[in-house]
Amino acid sequence: MLAILSVLLLYLFNPVFGVWYQNVYCSISESCECDFKPHIRDLEWDLYKNVYGQHLAQDIVSEEVAKFLQNKSPERPLVLSFHGSSGTGKTMVSSMLGNHLYSSAMSSPYVHQFVPTLHFPLPDRVKEYREELKSWVRGNLTECARSVFFFDEMEKMPPGLIDVLEPFLGPSHVVFRTNYRKAIYVFIGTSGEEVINRVALENRQAGQEREDIQLDHLQEAIAQAVYNSTTSGFFQSSVIQQKLITSFVPFLPLSRRHVERCVRSQLCQRGSCGRTDVVEAVGGDMLYTPAQGQYFSTTGCKAVPAKINLFL
Repeated sequence: MLAILSVLLLYLFNPVFGVWYQNVYCSISESCECDFKPHIRDLEWDLYKNVYGQHLAQDIVSEEVAKFLQNKSPERPLVLSFHGSSGTGKTMVSSMLGNHLYSSAMSSPYVHQFVPTLHFPLPDRVKEYREELKSWVRGNLTECARSVFFFDEMEKMPPGLIDVLEPFLGPSHVVFRTNYRKAIYVFIGTSGEEVINRVALENRQAGQEREDIQLDHLQEAIAQAVYNSTTSGFFQSSVIQQKLITSFVPFLPLSRRHVERCVRSQLCQRGSCGRTDVVEAVGGDMLYTPAQGQYFSTTGCKAVPAKINLFL
């Protein structure tokens, strides 16, 4: 009997057996821990290779995600809030995050996306939406502590709705009988773009390098801007008051060279890397602001696919 027990213990403490057991378990289980396979190095590479002109976003996202996942017992969830003009890469970065966290990428049942115009279209039903959102988040956290929640178009989110998430975002140890502190929340919107664009413009006019813009120049200013804006889902929000956002992530306006990099990348995806004529044509056909200087694209890279179709 002692010999049998010794053999069992040997197998249990053998790393190879542990891997085998995990593989067998995941082959018959739908546990989110089996699908949750974060590849932080791949995320970092994707950010630095395919996101243009966003040194702040690249650094913040890669650093905050790595730090959060390395902590086996985080004190609170990771809460990121993306801000900036349309076409600057906010949606792209959020997709990269989802793609590199789960083996089934953005199609994972544990990655949840909310769009106000689709999920919360009627302002007079905020009370009802609050109960639905609270129930939805609680249910998904109970099923999977590693759930990821994306809230897009925050500038269209009915004010007061997002505050129902406050209990999920704080440092409490037990909420709704689940370890909700391992979840990730990402809010995405254009609110605060005026602050970000003004800092970028002042930097450019002063002849400084884009990389000289630091996060501490923008963090508190963005928080105040979205808190005081009536067109923000964070208008007078307790989430802002209680400082439950881990980091406000600024996306800077894009210059012509960044737009042309977007064009070149998309052309390569279509097998037309050598079409420098199209790169120059699309870059020159974009609208830039301000009138004096023409520094930044008014639509970022958002209009690039349509423009490529026009000039190919």
